[in-house]
Amino acid sequence: MTEQANKEELNTNEKAEVINQEEQPETIEEELASESKDASEAVKNEEAPDTDTLLKKIAEQTDEIDTLTKKVDDFNNRMLRTQADFDNFRKRTSKEKADARKYRAQDLVTDMLEILDNFQRALAVETVSEDGQALKKGMEMVLSKLENALKKEGVEEIASLHQPFDPNVHQAVMQEDSAEHEAGTVIQVLQAGYSLNGRVIRPAMVKVSS
Repeated sequence: MTEQANKEELNTNEKAEVINQEEQPETIEEELASESKDASEAVKNEEAPDTDTLLKKIAEQTDEIDTLTKKVDDFNNRMLRTQADFDNFRKRTSKEKADARKYRAQDLVTDMLEILDNFQRALAVETVSEDGQALKKGMEMVLSKLENALKKEGVEEIASLHQPFDPNVHQAVMQEDSAEHEAGTVIQVLQAGYSLNGRVIRPAMVKVSS
């Protein structure tokens, strides 16, 4: 092959490449512009929904929103009721625990009151002998310690003598006419009454004027 033939073949190949390049889009911008134009035409060709269809969709969405709103309201109401019930339960449990601590010694105190009564009856007996006086003094010391121990637990004697009769703290077992007192006044205490931290554990047995 001659040198002239080689030059002609190279020129032919270069012309073919130029033709191929001319057939492709010149830039990326032109491709994007073409795609955008096609999309715009497609949107224009789509039919817009009619008014009835739009109103129907709006009504359906409104109903769905109302339903969801009711569900949320019901859930909130249930949650509030549950929280209120739990708060009441917690308060009630706390009160029960506080009362249990406050009145834990009630059974023991009730039994001790009988011992206290016996000490007081024994000390009310008159004695003149030295031995009797010594025994009485020892009993007074024991009674004083017992009263102090009960007082630390919250035990208090109910004020009754010369007080108006109160059925909440007094138990009337006798009545007697009295010119010195108004009717319904406690004129004698037959058995002392006691309270534990404000709760009556034994009412006072009393005689009341009529």
